[in-house]
Amino acid sequence: MPRLFGTDGVRGVAGTELTAQTCFEIGRAAAMVLTGSRPGKPRILLGRDTRISGDMLEAALTAGFCAAGAVAIQVGVIPTPALAWLTREYQADAAAMISASHNPMEYNGIKFFNQDGYKLDDALEDRIEAMVRGAVHLGDLPSGADVGTVERISTAADDYISYILTTIDTRLDGIRAVVDCANGAASLTAPPALKKLGVSLTVVHSEPDGTNINAACGSTHMEDIRRLTLETGADIGLAFDGDADRLLAVDELGNIVNGDQILAICGNYLKSRGKLKNDTIVATIMSNLGLFQMADREGIRIPKTKVGDRYVLEKMLEEGDSLGGEQSGHVIFLEHNTTGDGLITALQLLSVMRHTGKKLSELAQVMTMLPQVIVNVPIENERKYDYIDDAEIMDTIRRAERLFEDSGRVLIRPSGTEAMIRIMIEGQDLPFMQQKADEIAAVMARNLSRAR
Repeated sequence: MPRLFGTDGVRGVAGTELTAQTCFEIGRAAAMVLTGSRPGKPRILLGRDTRISGDMLEAALTAGFCAAGAVAIQVGVIPTPALAWLTREYQADAAAMISASHNPMEYNGIKFFNQDGYKLDDALEDRIEAMVRGAVHLGDLPSGADVGTVERISTAADDYISYILTTIDTRLDGIRAVVDCANGAASLTAPPALKKLGVSLTVVHSEPDGTNINAACGSTHMEDIRRLTLETGADIGLAFDGDADRLLAVDELGNIVNGDQILAICGNYLKSRGKLKNDTIVATIMSNLGLFQMADREGIRIPKTKVGDRYVLEKMLEEGDSLGGEQSGHVIFLEHNTTGDGLITALQLLSVMRHTGKKLSELAQVMTMLPQVIVNVPIENERKYDYIDDAEIMDTIRRAERLFEDSGRVLIRPSGTEAMIRIMIEGQDLPFMQQKADEIAAVMARNLSRAR
């Protein structure tokens, strides 16, 4: 049986893979693991994005928390990073976010935070999963006056916006921006926060109806925002994902500025002001080689982690670093929040533009992106690691690795959030890279789809 928790919490198709019953059991187990034997009824915040299945899963998780004797505090639709901050601000014992981030509408998921606003480590997730699987006894459950209750807070988004405004030291009057809210949680927070700072906005995809989250919009579909940034003559385009923990940008020329480039821009600016702790940016194995070349040139150290912003965060906490992130747009400014925060990232990027007086296209020249080809191979979750034991697949991968060892690299990574394996090749010759990635994908698809 595959592991319940992936690299970013629990995720699956709502109603079939991620059922209300499963969410109830996860909620009950998580409440017991995360709140322990603290006196009184523990308080657990519960937020969600705009998916139609959020109502169902919110009710199920709430019931699970209450069954374990916790107070479930519903804060409604809210970005994931806002919930992480609110956990500390409201002095809650834990928090749970119902979201499948950048995934299509039919998916949903659950991400947990501890009382300090940090995502859970593998050990805590394993303890929750063991209870859900029945491997560990739940113990005595409360009854009578000891069962949990439900509270609701209607000011959560406003409280988060008030905090967000304090994370930069300048106003942004005169900057023109196109903002794509992905019909997700950013719809409630990004436009009002940016307007309060003086940004002149064109806002798109900010009318969530429960079924249109991430639908041909947001940070996974950049076509609209690139076009609109050029058409409106904006200085920048800002694209969030469904739960607003990611941000990708578009410069005034219509070029995408990804997470690696944002790390380079903000990292170099912070270093110039003596504010980049340890002169270090934490990145992942998927980060572009151009980021590492920039770091060598600028005297910045870049340790690499597994893919997943929680692994980036673990390294940052271990070493006392202040900046880290992923190419996908998860960027952690640890001075301001404990997880990737798309709105904080947007404000930091805009702040660099304002302080330096440079256009985003100029700032992005601090690093040169090496060409990358990424091919996704759909594979059943339980078979995502079987390629390691397939001789033909591994021979094909090794041949490609030898071809690119002097001028690029080959990276094979089973996705932690989707039923697929990602093949990434980095180098100089795009057609040749595409050919070799397709060859690996074809062998994988053929061999891993065979009946066992």
